[in-house]
Amino acid sequence: MEELVIRDADVVDGSGADAYRADVVVDGGRIVGIVKEAAAAGCQRPKARRELDAEGLVLSPGFVDMHAHSDLALLRDPDHSAKAAQGVTLEVIGQDGLSYAPVDDRTLGEVRRAIAGWNGPGDDIDFDWRTVGEYLDRLDRGIAVNAAYLIPQGTVRALAVGWEDRPATPRELDRMRQLVAEGMEQGAVGMSSGLTYTPGMYARDAELTELCRVVASYGGYYCPHHRSYGAGALEAYREMVALTREAGCPLHLAHATMNFGVNKGRAPELLALLDQALADGADISLDTYPYTPGCTTLAAVLPSWASEGGPEETLRRLADDATAERIRHHLEVTGSDGCHGVPVEWDTIEISGVTDPALAAFVGRTVEESAALRGEEPWVTARGLLLADRLAPTILQHVGHEENVREIMRHRVHTGGSDGILQGAKPHPRAYGTFPHYLGHYVRELGVLSLEECVAHLTSRPAARLRLPDRGLVREGYVADLVLFDPATVAAGSTFAAPRTLPTGIPYVLVDGRFVIEDGRRTDVLAGRAVRGTPPV
Repeated sequence: MEELVIRDADVVDGSGADAYRADVVVDGGRIVGIVKEAAAAGCQRPKARRELDAEGLVLSPGFVDMHAHSDLALLRDPDHSAKAAQGVTLEVIGQDGLSYAPVDDRTLGEVRRAIAGWNGPGDDIDFDWRTVGEYLDRLDRGIAVNAAYLIPQGTVRALAVGWEDRPATPRELDRMRQLVAEGMEQGAVGMSSGLTYTPGMYARDAELTELCRVVASYGGYYCPHHRSYGAGALEAYREMVALTREAGCPLHLAHATMNFGVNKGRAPELLALLDQALADGADISLDTYPYTPGCTTLAAVLPSWASEGGPEETLRRLADDATAERIRHHLEVTGSDGCHGVPVEWDTIEISGVTDPALAAFVGRTVEESAALRGEEPWVTARGLLLADRLAPTILQHVGHEENVREIMRHRVHTGGSDGILQGAKPHPRAYGTFPHYLGHYVRELGVLSLEECVAHLTSRPAARLRLPDRGLVREGYVADLVLFDPATVAAGSTFAAPRTLPTGIPYVLVDGRFVIEDGRRTDVLAGRAVRGTPPV
């Protein structure tokens, strides 16, 4: 007898087709039977050792978070309710060009310092891996939800070139090609870049094109955080489209927003650019989070020249008064490339987390507010905070536009990604709320998307980008990564005031056919594993 039958569910199967009533049978981690309208037809209903009454609930495939920053959280926090409670059954990590494999002893320490604001310093982690394959093996020991990995191009460049702003030599480029090929062979699904983060931003287009050729040869995709989301946003999007078309590599645009005042109301221009490329045969997808503020580290807004050489060199420059004044001028007057070519507005930058408890008073206030309380200029406050917390502070950047958010999420190549940083006392609520916020706010309350359409955005569409042949749909033979939610009550609990509040209306989540959320509570099940890419035959 099979393990589980989910009775009388309203199945939204991920394809975009209309919902239907069915009994769904699960056994051995797979969907093994779907009996439509079983009760109405009076047919023999399937039996199982456990029966779950799903009356009034929608059954859908598990949600895929196409842009996650859980690289260490998956190892540190077996509970991981931040994602499991949202119905996320697969996260794509290794984002924005910086993560923890492939590394050597030198670059591991450098990367840990550079992205401590994203993932914490990692003092509680046993870094017993160096290669992509070894990191995926570590995930396979058991995690809350599944994870796929992107090779981080900035980490690769740090390993082969260093943190200097210069072109790679032919030998260094060969080394980077080799590292990318090895990572793809070991199970990565593609490559990411952070082209406003050092050292990845120092790569010229020709270098990126060569690495993308390697990725494409293994059936992977390129996921860039491109060179500007502000003054140069449209040109940066064009650059990525042209680069990947030259390389013959599929393109997935990370957190594809149009932010800052210069881009208010300009989402249709971005979508027209993408529509033309798609009509010309380009293979493009994108992800967004359903909120207006962004989230990154305070150090990320610095000009690129200030970060050359790595974190210790950045701290040295900040400590030098004359150099710090040059940094301030770039930030406040000319517009730093780290701040997307737009002069920084300190009243939009809210400190969301610090690693030193002595600095906790800064959290929840903008830099401008803290500066006023201290009787000093905002740059003095920001500089002091960067030095005191050694570049680790995270920020919310209140620079988005609701009309752009809605326009982009309607697009036919759109997928969902939280871009959720789980560190800090006051993280962005998207880390805990992205997927129920789509379903509750943008589907039920606003009607921006239909329920069936939204579920397709969050399930089958990302599974197709990841080339996963047995995930993303409710189909017989598919992996039983499933979510049961109440369409009348599903909502994000997280807010900017209380960002770690769990969602409502998602009582059951299954990973590999096992309940990780049951009756609205996290179980002790660790059914997640690394989901490896499969090179084309």
